[in-house]
Amino acid sequence: MPVLVVKFGGTSVSDVTRIRAAANIIANCQKEGFSVVVVVSAMGGDTDRLVDLAQSISCHPARREFDMLLASGEQVSVALLAIALNERGVKSKSYLADQIQFVTDAQHTRANIVRVEVDKLFQSVAVGEVPVIAGFQGVSTDGEITTIGRGGSDTTAVVIAAAMDAEECRIYTDVDGVYTADPRIVEHATRMERISFEEMLEMAALGAKVLQTQSVEYSRRHSVRLRVLSSFKNGGGTVIDTEENERMTNLPVSAVTYDKNDAKITVRHVPDVPGVAYQLLGPIADSGISVDMIVQNVSVDERTDLTFTVPRENFDVSLKILNRSVPKLCKEYPPDDGKLIEVIGDDTIAKVTVVGLGMRSNVGVASKMFETLAQYGINIQMISTSEIKISVVIHVDFCEVAVRVLHTAFGLDAPKD
Repeated sequence: MPVLVVKFGGTSVSDVTRIRAAANIIANCQKEGFSVVVVVSAMGGDTDRLVDLAQSISCHPARREFDMLLASGEQVSVALLAIALNERGVKSKSYLADQIQFVTDAQHTRANIVRVEVDKLFQSVAVGEVPVIAGFQGVSTDGEITTIGRGGSDTTAVVIAAAMDAEECRIYTDVDGVYTADPRIVEHATRMERISFEEMLEMAALGAKVLQTQSVEYSRRHSVRLRVLSSFKNGGGTVIDTEENERMTNLPVSAVTYDKNDAKITVRHVPDVPGVAYQLLGPIADSGISVDMIVQNVSVDERTDLTFTVPRENFDVSLKILNRSVPKLCKEYPPDDGKLIEVIGDDTIAKVTVVGLGMRSNVGVASKMFETLAQYGINIQMISTSEIKISVVIHVDFCEVAVRVLHTAFGLDAPKD
């Protein structure tokens, strides 16, 4: 029988009632004629609770012990779901990462996947069992427990689906698909029946919380067909694959997304000479902090301003790193006009993005976006573009207004009843 990998997020297994409902979904998948392999996140709220426990003891817990703690959440949920399946008459067995050899490197809290051994999983489905696997966790090549980043259960599911050549990977969550905007702030957002990997990758990277970015990238690379579905109501969900349909290419914009979790840093009066950007940004990258949008102003008197964004959770650390780097640069490049290098931070920003394959063949998307924001008095602080997206940084107070007016401006609102 063809293999189907299904993944349940934390909200889908947050209590006994929902665990039993997940078991019913799995049983129904079997009735469709699939050999089902399940990946499960920790019960809703458990990971946050464990994080709070660790940070109540230490502001900077040892990363090895942090992984050991966080990985325990999935051990509870896989066992409970396997118990529920067996009680329902569906043979099942739970597995942790070390039991199936889900192997990663030794980078704690953000481990990279090296390989996954699926022989045990094939043996399990061959005898009619449903293996239930702990998502998010791995075991390093030297035997240590690791985790692969928040939301990593999505990636666990996709990696297993690729290794088992699964027919499809279904992600069950608390939403019934991918929407043209966050339906919590855009009343007339619509569910998309299909979206391309490219669009989903941009949306995931730019604030959409439906799927982890790494899982979408892995799916695209290994041609794993994804489907996002709700655990709580019936429906076809949203299919994410390589096929492009007429709607994708005709509409200039497919979705509007946002991210309130960034901060902006500007380094002023930077010497405009080779290597300076590396001296400033290199130590930040070496600390494992991701630098996103980067803008450098036109040089004046051989000095320029460098502005970039970082995750808000890394804002304070990034400022400290820069303030250690700046004195050395000041000594190496003393200013002729007395203007010293200055670091300015702003954690009151949001990033708003329009995404769409149709941008490739439709002109004027940027001008329409800028015009719409200007009509509502929303100032643009930074701009970043790619072939299928345009992102702007604005003040966080205008974020939701910007999403709503852009959603309307690009014709994405659902027809009103």
